[in-house]
Amino acid sequence: MPPIFNEPFLAALLTGAIISALPLILAGLGEQMSERAGVMNIGLEGMMMAGALAGFAATLAGLGVWGGMLAGGLVGAAVSVIMVLFCVRQGMNQIIVGIAITLGATGVTSLMHNAWYSRTYPRLDAAEKIALPGLSQIPVLGPGLFTHHPATWAGLFVALVFAFVYRQTFLGLNLASAGEKPDALDAAGIDVTRTRSVAVMVAGAMAGLGGAYMAVIGSGIFVPHMTGGAGYIAIVLAMLARDRPLWVVGGALLFGFCLSATTALQVGGIEVPTDFIQMLPFLAVMAVLVLFGRNARLPRALGQPYHRGQR
Repeated sequence: MPPIFNEPFLAALLTGAIISALPLILAGLGEQMSERAGVMNIGLEGMMMAGALAGFAATLAGLGVWGGMLAGGLVGAAVSVIMVLFCVRQGMNQIIVGIAITLGATGVTSLMHNAWYSRTYPRLDAAEKIALPGLSQIPVLGPGLFTHHPATWAGLFVALVFAFVYRQTFLGLNLASAGEKPDALDAAGIDVTRTRSVAVMVAGAMAGLGGAYMAVIGSGIFVPHMTGGAGYIAIVLAMLARDRPLWVVGGALLFGFCLSATTALQVGGIEVPTDFIQMLPFLAVMAVLVLFGRNARLPRALGQPYHRGQR
């Protein structure tokens, strides 16, 4: 084994993989709920960008990491209202509106960054990490898995909450019905529009949280276009995972590990072409699509508008 692959290196690789995966996990879980209810939220990337700027600005203003995360989630939910109004309530094309949201949010956040931070490029202090007693002493796994800011563990825990909601609650059943047979849900007396609206706003909030995590904890800085397509990757993960939140976590961790390996190999001076190293994360996504995409089954009413009383 090369000298570079020592315990500190492997621990840093694992830490980087988790930090890189968390924004995808949060955004992917939100998109999964939206798709489960029948709404394809292509605007996820824009919501992540809006959440990243809001989270960074709030943290920089002195609200702390949790205040920044809350601000990111609220702004992401606020942006998702556009999708609710035009797609869920007015029945407009979800893809067109989603692209418009992404383009608009990307442009607005770039303008705001230019106005506020383009001369100073402020950075946030590193987020405080907490080591879990006992577990953090395990070689490699301890520093990599059990020494993080609590927001990281909270993000992983959310996947379990979503899995419980889908399997054990009436809300999970209503969401599935809104995506599969909205007319049946309507006939049962449940408001399909309200169900879909809640799902889309949860998706926006989760995307905003993912963007805020990326800016506040992952990098400590905000720059235009910093999400780098993470929203689109989250959409792919949600489509492949279908209604299995833990699959979103697994796919995000795979992508996060590739991102972390990209940085680690470059820092370690491994003789691999730079272009190939930078392609690793996207090659991983393509491989997963080839292997599992054929078996991915989407909700029957995904992308189809629905109006109350429609049969």
